[in-house]
Amino acid sequence: MNVVNSSGWRPSMGEDGEASALPETCSGDHALMLEEPLIFELAATEGKCGVDFEEVEAEPVAGLARFLRKEAPALPSLAESETIRHYTRLSRQNYAIDLGPFPLGSCTMKHNPRLNEKVARMPGFADVHPLQPAASVRGALEVINELAVWLIELTGMHGVAMSPKAGAHGELCGLLCIRAAHEAKGEAREVILVPESAHGTNPATAAFAGYKVESIPATADGRVDLAALEAKLGPHVAGVMITNPNTCGLFERDMKKIADAVHACGGYVYCDGANFNAIVGKVRPGDLGVDAMHINLHKTFSTPHGGGGPGSGPVVLSEALAPFGPLPFTARDEAGVVHLVEENNAGAFGHTQAFGRMVAFHGQMGMFTRALAYILSHGADGLKQVAEDAVLNANYVLRSCEDVLSAPFGSAGPCMHEALFSDTGLAEHFSTLDIAKGLIDEGFHPMTVYFPLVVRGAMLVEPTETESKVGLDRFIASLRSVAERARAGDESLHAAPVYAPRRRLDETMAARKPVLVWKGEANPAD
Repeated sequence: MNVVNSSGWRPSMGEDGEASALPETCSGDHALMLEEPLIFELAATEGKCGVDFEEVEAEPVAGLARFLRKEAPALPSLAESETIRHYTRLSRQNYAIDLGPFPLGSCTMKHNPRLNEKVARMPGFADVHPLQPAASVRGALEVINELAVWLIELTGMHGVAMSPKAGAHGELCGLLCIRAAHEAKGEAREVILVPESAHGTNPATAAFAGYKVESIPATADGRVDLAALEAKLGPHVAGVMITNPNTCGLFERDMKKIADAVHACGGYVYCDGANFNAIVGKVRPGDLGVDAMHINLHKTFSTPHGGGGPGSGPVVLSEALAPFGPLPFTARDEAGVVHLVEENNAGAFGHTQAFGRMVAFHGQMGMFTRALAYILSHGADGLKQVAEDAVLNANYVLRSCEDVLSAPFGSAGPCMHEALFSDTGLAEHFSTLDIAKGLIDEGFHPMTVYFPLVVRGAMLVEPTETESKVGLDRFIASLRSVAERARAGDESLHAAPVYAPRRRLDETMAARKPVLVWKGEANPAD
């Protein structure tokens, strides 16, 4: 029996699996987890405010009178204590990396060392303004340049554009470099090849950049079909966008052969570096023939991911593409002084073929300082261990669960940074979504679901190197428990999550008709 009160909470389950008896007037509160109305619903009394404002009698500045409000804004009226408690109660319903792992595949959401946060908040970094003269931020430019040198060394590349703001932005930067390089040779190539095992942003970015996209199928072991790729090469192909390690959690063993074939036809190789965490310190993409690759600082080098952004996606470039990298960038002169190279001084540094700018201002110091602090605290050997531990953790999850969850590429050997499962083998009418919702009841954030598309009912788990064996064992035990329930046909799993603040949503309706604005009690669904 599934009992749901008006607030959407599901009551506790008894030992027999039945919902505990609750009075019809149940408040929806659940021990220390309190039911929380919207802030507008809390503000039932008009005129309350946590701040006192003095009456302003002065006339508005000339020319601004027309912007005066005709009536007060429709803001909730709450005292300070009520406001603090409201948002604190909401925060208790939020999952965070300080509570447990985010096993999201292809996202690399790991613990952010507090040391990095402290460095990012140091005066001189935290308060840098983008409009400051370059001469007043020499220290910041030194940090950016030092980080750039590390990124070039770790990837075996020739140059780096530090200005892109995130992964897809970096992809666009790389493709614009490729376009500029072809145009400099008088070529108008129009096709980008994208394997099925690549990240979904790759074909989207190629199309946005004005290219036609042609897909390359995967082999039975989840890697790029080299023969199929070679069959599509020709003078019309500008390049290939390949994710390595790919979204099946596998390293592309034919990467060098792919690069050689693309170069032979005059194209360039773009590598999606979102999964660089799996190979940092172990493999230099430049040695594999890569011409451009973005690096998500907010994945590999610890800076906040998602809501803690903004992100940062520097793009490392080969010797062939570096001349076309965007402005601005940092460079040292003969005296060793770091300069910000922009349009007015690009010629002095021999950078006259830049395709243009990606952003109005150079970069985001918070991301750069965190990333450099992470790199320096680990050193080259420590970064190598990061990759090794990340791969070890993923294989531990894969081998610990492959007897209760189908692992489509488990027989292909060890995985890289993420373990891939499918819903094949579950009882009839049970799916990946049931596993994900069941994990919520176990106290864990679900893994990435239904991606990559080459696997039916995919479940992609990336534990990252920052998870201990004790933590992984706890996650594995929960994942196995939910999987065994689904294999046994436990119908109660269809109701999951039972213990979450809200019951299972109609996800299709939520995506197609989201309710984003509070309209008041009269018609809150509008």
